Amino acid sequence: MSDQRDLPPPGAGEMLPPPTGVSLNRKQRRAMLQTGRKTDAGITEAKPTSRTAARKKARGVALDVLRRIENDGAYANLVLGPALDASTLSVQDRKFATELVYGSTRMRRACDAIVDRFAHSSPDEQTRSILRLGAYQMAFAGVPVHAAVSETVDLAPIKTRGFVNAVLRRIADFDVADMVWPSDAARLSYPEWILDALTADLGDDAVGALEKMNEAPGVTARDDGYVQDFSSLWVAYAVQATAGERVLDMCSAPGGKATAMAGSGATVVASDRQAHRAVLVQDNANRLELDLPVVTADGIRPPFRPGTFDAVLLDAPCSGLGALRRRADARWRIEPTDVRDLARLQAQLLTSAAAMVAPGGRLVYSVCTLLDAESVDHTTPDGFEVDDTEPPSGRWRRHRQGWRVLPQDADTDGMVMIRYRRRP
Repeated sequence: MSDQRDLPPPGAGEMLPPPTGVSLNRKQRRAMLQTGRKTDAGITEAKPTSRTAARKKARGVALDVLRRIENDGAYANLVLGPALDASTLSVQDRKFATELVYGSTRMRRACDAIVDRFAHSSPDEQTRSILRLGAYQMAFAGVPVHAAVSETVDLAPIKTRGFVNAVLRRIADFDVADMVWPSDAARLSYPEWILDALTADLGDDAVGALEKMNEAPGVTARDDGYVQDFSSLWVAYAVQATAGERVLDMCSAPGGKATAMAGSGATVVASDRQAHRAVLVQDNANRLELDLPVVTADGIRPPFRPGTFDAVLLDAPCSGLGALRRRADARWRIEPTDVRDLARLQAQLLTSAAAMVAPGGRLVYSVCTLLDAESVDHTTPDGFEVDDTEPPSGRWRRHRQGWRVLPQDADTDGMVMIRYRRRP
């Protein structure tokens, strides 16, 4: 039931607006204005509906989360969920807030370029967060201009509201198709080095991959209900685990590949260095009612006898530069030095994984990045040869001694996989 404050003033009933298509007379317009509210800018606006109020609250939640990501270095996936749970937003408005957070984070650099075109002075961090949020809604999310401007302006402190209003109204009158971008990387909203690195390794396919990773991912699930990107599932299938085999998944969290292989009837052992991530694997195995031993162990020093397993899967820690559509803030965190450090770690893990494979057994190496330095540049382990047979499933492209799937190939994460076999 509406609060009494939402009722029109006495006498307003006879001054309701006439049917659509008939102009309001002066008395009717005055009555409509009197039922509105006075803004800080001195402009009278129509009284907000409950739907408008809910969307405004969703924008407020999104802005709070964005500021934690942008200014405090928080991880989007870790702060958004609790913020939504603490709110009273409906399912629809939670989805809206989620889209604003992930979309604004992905397109941060592009939004900044648009804002900077129309801002006559450089905004402070708090104001820039608001302007990014407004620019994203109009330029990329298709939110109606009036709502994007007015409700985003309302989030600004009084002292900066005029500035925010002026910038957003200029953006509202602008067609982003006419934007002159500082660079292709700015247009695509990535750091320059990521575009350069992927162009070096992918050539003409780099832009398509980056564009696809600016789209929100869909939800895909296996027959048993486990939600998993198909590219990850294709890697699990590439191990070709069969009943009676002993299989090790060395860096297994959160457990998608391990549980997929365990479904074949093979005896799968899942290992992960961090205890809390090993718990994720165990929880998923329990939910799927799978007998799947989980071990907390450092992959560089695995606690198993050499030659114990018929097959080993090493889905190695990587930069994630093939899965950026799922990790909205990762593009702003990863640095070229991180790639070099990860490549060294991967080489160590590959050596350890190879030692666990029995003679004649299989080793599958995979990463959800598209960089050669983290995949095909690694040398073949001693005593192994490359298995270049076609993988059993997936939309893989042959790439040097391995296989690669790009995000635009099948609407999946980008992935590189190499299959080896140990000589008898």
